[in-house]
Amino acid sequence: MIKKCPKSYIKKMKSYKEIEKKIHNLPPHLLEELEDFIDFLIHKKTASKEKENKLKQDWAGALKEYSDQYTSLELQRKSLEWRNK
Repeated sequence: MIKKCPKSYIKKMKSYKEIEKKIHNLPPHLLEELEDFIDFLIHKKTASKEKENKLKQDWAGALKEYSDQYTSLELQRKSLEWRNK
């Protein structure tokens, strides 16, 4: 039994074919520029993923005003208490 390809796959393949045709119509001196642009897009996508996965520490120092009232361990416990309210 032959499986039907999903429409999204067929649409994507048509897009690839259209892009490939356009690439073949480019003058040779623009191929290097196209390659640079493709590398830029790949880097941009990779960099944004890395940025999303980084631990944010924008909260650092937010509890500084309590440092004279609590030890660091007490502050940890207190912050969990405040967060769960």
